Amino acid sequence: MIDETRLTVLLRSLTAACLLWIIPAVAAGQSDRGTLVSTLDSVARAWVQNEMVPGVAVAVVKDGVTLLERGYGYVDLEWMIPTPANASFEIGSVTKQFTSASVMLLVEEDKLDLDADFTQYIDFDTQGRTIPLRRLLDHTSGIKGYTEMPQAFGELTPRKLPRDTLVRLLENEPVHFEPGTAHIYNNSGYFLLGLIIEAVSEMSYEEFVAQRIFEPLGMNDSYYCSESAVRANRAHGYDAAGPGQLIRAAYLDHTWPYAAGSLCSTVGDLVRWNQALHGGELLSAESYEKMITPMPLEDGWPMTYAMGLVISMRGDTRQIAHNGGINGFVSSGMYFPEERLIVVGVQNSTGANVGALTSALVQAVLGPVEPPEPVSETYSGSLDDFVGEYTGAARGPDITVSISVEDGGLAVSVRGGTAAKADYQGGLTWKRGTSEMTFTREGGRIVGVTFLGGGILRLKKVS
Repeated sequence: MIDETRLTVLLRSLTAACLLWIIPAVAAGQSDRGTLVSTLDSVARAWVQNEMVPGVAVAVVKDGVTLLERGYGYVDLEWMIPTPANASFEIGSVTKQFTSASVMLLVEEDKLDLDADFTQYIDFDTQGRTIPLRRLLDHTSGIKGYTEMPQAFGELTPRKLPRDTLVRLLENEPVHFEPGTAHIYNNSGYFLLGLIIEAVSEMSYEEFVAQRIFEPLGMNDSYYCSESAVRANRAHGYDAAGPGQLIRAAYLDHTWPYAAGSLCSTVGDLVRWNQALHGGELLSAESYEKMITPMPLEDGWPMTYAMGLVISMRGDTRQIAHNGGINGFVSSGMYFPEERLIVVGVQNSTGANVGALTSALVQAVLGPVEPPEPVSETYSGSLDDFVGEYTGAARGPDITVSISVEDGGLAVSVRGGTAAKADYQGGLTWKRGTSEMTFTREGGRIVGVTFLGGGILRLKKVS
């Protein structure tokens, strides 16, 4: 999920000194296009001064006009090859929106039903549970995430085996939570969606996205990634090995990221993708609305994750976005429908969050977001009611959160970490950093808490 906290990360990086004087000039109201283009270019140049960023390509398109589309830094550190604007990068989880659109194309053809149990299309033991297809699309299925199975997935990553190997492993894992009761980011759902697309289309996932999306839209530099094929203009990826130290990206066989993260693209093609997807060139209006409309959880709790896209607000402006990360690469795509603004960034290292750069570019165009007014009221009841430990499912191992009272307010410790003060927001809601927590009261007692941040975690009070 992309938000203004990513900009804070950027300003704390080695490029902060440059960005601090660049961005406010445009935010103050300079509308001259030449000045804006120069500012955007300066922001990107400052970003690659970070030694953990070998190279990056960015594109900024406003009202159909390209303000910036170019590469910075290097696509290959051994040969110091400059990054061309059309360099192709592994886009990781940005792949998910292509998978979601593929599903919606098949829904339009009556080959898939979003409300049908997904086991109508592929063989999978759900341990007696009904899991609608749409619950794979929005990470609410409860199926264990395979990238959070370090031992089993670690043994698979370098090997080319039948994909059913992973399916059988997932079947043997206990469900993470009951379908539709929580939202925890999960690559397994999109892996299964790839198999479903293949089963009903009678095409490989690679062929489907090529023939139904890339070719019709003229995305000539987009393709299913390969760990071995030679591709012109392909960037080399790097991982962080420590402060100021990059190493070549760890090997990963592309059998496994699959429909959850195995596509490669360029910023130019990703701009074209955003124009086509949001401009009505690919899906019907009805299908598009379903793809960008988050469905609530079973108890009515609202979601921000739709189908491969996060729908949120930047101040008063709606934002449709998704980040991606995979060995050696990170990516970020942001679309603002009311502003007709597209911002895309792709980077060939995991050493810095390129979402911070795209957020800075957005700020250069749209200006800063006014911070919300602080809540002046204080909680009128007894804070002791909230004290205790809360546990539940999270991405990876189950999570334990301890709530205590310190200096007249609530403090939160996650997984035994240092307690941090939470700010009261009204009702039964507090905020800790970028996470919001809302407590549940039943029969006069606090029985649980819902955490909103990178997902929707439902934790029960156990002591």
